[in-house]
Amino acid sequence: MRAVMALSGGMDSSALLCRLLADGYKVSCISYDYGQKHVVEIDRAKANIDYLADSGISVEHRVVDLSGAMGIFNSALTNKDIKVPEGHYEEEQMKATVVPNRNAIFSSILYGYGLSIATQEDSDVIIALGVHSGDHAIYPDCRPEFYQSIGESFAIGNWDSERISFHLPYIDGNKETILRDALTSCKELNIDFDTIFRNTNTSYNPDDKGRSSGTSGADVERILAFHAIGREDPVEYVSSWNEVLQGALKAQLRFHVMKQNGTERPFTGEFDKHFEDGIYSCADCGIALFNSESKFDSGCGWPAFSEELDNANIEQLIDTNHGMKRIEVRCSNCDSHLGHLFHEARGPRYCINSICLDFQGE
Repeated sequence: MRAVMALSGGMDSSALLCRLLADGYKVSCISYDYGQKHVVEIDRAKANIDYLADSGISVEHRVVDLSGAMGIFNSALTNKDIKVPEGHYEEEQMKATVVPNRNAIFSSILYGYGLSIATQEDSDVIIALGVHSGDHAIYPDCRPEFYQSIGESFAIGNWDSERISFHLPYIDGNKETILRDALTSCKELNIDFDTIFRNTNTSYNPDDKGRSSGTSGADVERILAFHAIGREDPVEYVSSWNEVLQGALKAQLRFHVMKQNGTERPFTGEFDKHFEDGIYSCADCGIALFNSESKFDSGCGWPAFSEELDNANIEQLIDTNHGMKRIEVRCSNCDSHLGHLFHEARGPRYCINSICLDFQGE
């Protein structure tokens, strides 16, 4: 059985390589240098190819230089003037990391190479990619309909296309299911799971030593996946595993509350019993919302404020969820959920989730 795949050096493609090998495929890998800021991923891919060779598993690996062509594309991954977003892996903020037409270009090269192998070796070839459901909303070229369409187009434009097919085993999965599959395939191959994933890079903004930041959306998604399977990520981060895990959990909670209208548990927030002098701002966009002079201890379990700053213009909406009629408050600048406003005998009480706030002391 024959396979050609894109090996980025990230966790998804590295897991896919292990799965293909465990399933008995002879695999040819292509890595792409397209001018990405996280080009360290190619070195990580080479490290895994070397590790597999030392383990008696031979894998063909080629690096294709596309930096000249794709360097003209506008993306936070290739343009030094665009900052890589940090925080939870979500659609709006991660759009900056889309590289226009990237997977179409990668797939075209893989398809051409697959056809070459098919004719040279007189064999059918699968084009394997590690795309998964977590990417669907953010990256249009990771969606199953994209690969169905592009596969049909490639078939129309090539002889012998009946010998080529796309193979997307993770298309309905996510980072957690990918890691669980990798645990199985590594065991089947008798190779070390931690070594394989230490030799990967997921971070879009690693430091100059190649250490993962732990703060980009891709980092957060990876950290939460390792946490979900009960393992510490073996890759090197700029800070300790406990620190990056706490940061990822905070980013996850912030996304849940501010973008999905969730609520943090009472008496657990950072600012519930916080009474320093300063300004409380929206954690998402930074607009100033409350002055410490208006903060009081209501005993409700969440930060409470008697009034908002004059220029905050916090939006008020009727909320009828949970069988109650309440006033929801949202940031007027970024439309993030903040909490609720109650009118009580003592006056207004803005009941705000701590995770929605940043604080700047005087």
